[in-house]
Amino acid sequence: MQPLRGVTVVSLEQAIAAPYASRHLADLGARVIKVERPGVGDFARGYDARVNGMSSHFVWVNRSKESLSLDIKDPRGLAVLRGLLSGADVFIQNLAPGAAARAGLGAAELQAEHPGLIVCDISGYGSPGPYETMKAYDLLVQSEAGLLSVTGSGEEMAKVGISVSDIAAGMYAYSSILAALLERGRTGTGAHLDVSLLEATAEWMGFPLYYAYDGGEPPPRAGAAHATIYPYGPFVARDRQVVMMSIQNEREWRAFCERFLHRPDLADDPDYATNAARSANREALGAVIAARFAELAGEEATALLAAIPVAYARVNSLAEVWRHPQLAARGRWHEVETPTGRVPALAPPGITDPEPRMDPVPELGQHTEAILTELGVPAEEAAALRADGVV
Repeated sequence: MQPLRGVTVVSLEQAIAAPYASRHLADLGARVIKVERPGVGDFARGYDARVNGMSSHFVWVNRSKESLSLDIKDPRGLAVLRGLLSGADVFIQNLAPGAAARAGLGAAELQAEHPGLIVCDISGYGSPGPYETMKAYDLLVQSEAGLLSVTGSGEEMAKVGISVSDIAAGMYAYSSILAALLERGRTGTGAHLDVSLLEATAEWMGFPLYYAYDGGEPPPRAGAAHATIYPYGPFVARDRQVVMMSIQNEREWRAFCERFLHRPDLADDPDYATNAARSANREALGAVIAARFAELAGEEATALLAAIPVAYARVNSLAEVWRHPQLAARGRWHEVETPTGRVPALAPPGITDPEPRMDPVPELGQHTEAILTELGVPAEEAAALRADGVV
């Protein structure tokens, strides 16, 4: 399934948010031309060397793209980029605040020249506003959006273990671009999309924000447990296996009391009869549940939960996720080529094509020569650009 075949995306991108959005477009068949700085490239290339010498972040978000090395601060490099944009459908950028506009790549200027172009700006805080010029990285935005106020345990805050603000912004950029392509199909007119990490993360903070509505107490930091639903969290079995379990309604709670705890009296105890009461009295109730788990091996506990049924999960290590039986059974693992060899990669979620697009992760500047030729840049001019470090 590649409905975006024939769509050309030019992305002046770095780090995670914009590359994540453009990779999803590439997954659907779009031609994505990734513009990188000569000699250095996207700085995410240097985050680590965990994947056969390549960066884990870079391998994750950059498959199925073409890499064009280009110095857009040089007028000749900027002219090459403008030539690319004349034939593009989508332009994505997540440079430092204001950098694209200063280079003459602002949405208004580009769309005056190319009315059908969809321009997607991704930034930390969006424009205008008092924060528009602030540099922003994932953890900083997690902080500004209040996410750190609800993660962690007790007084100890904790960042989310993945780049959640980058991912949120990347996904909203992706879905907004798809919507803009549909709209352009009806009107012939492009769009300007202004996606900020702050707004994307604040949208995902909807539950705690409304929970604390009108000055209400915010949900407490609850470690690996749910802040407001109980029991919903980890319990340790006799053999030290950690089982994550969740009660979602009073029918499940009654069955759990009768068939797992063997304490049917707790189902109607006013201290535990409702979720609000259980959450308020979680310390005492948690001791009862923990004692029962301590009597059972992990496999015994999960078998009892499954028979009720009550939702449960294993607390997997990353090594166990690589071997997850459900991912294997559904054929979700494929392989993608990189400059340092083939590596496994998950198929795009939702796409069930047995052969999804999983083209190589590009080497820095790998496609520069081909793109210059495509644009009609004469050989002697291309040689001068190389000699001067513009490409």
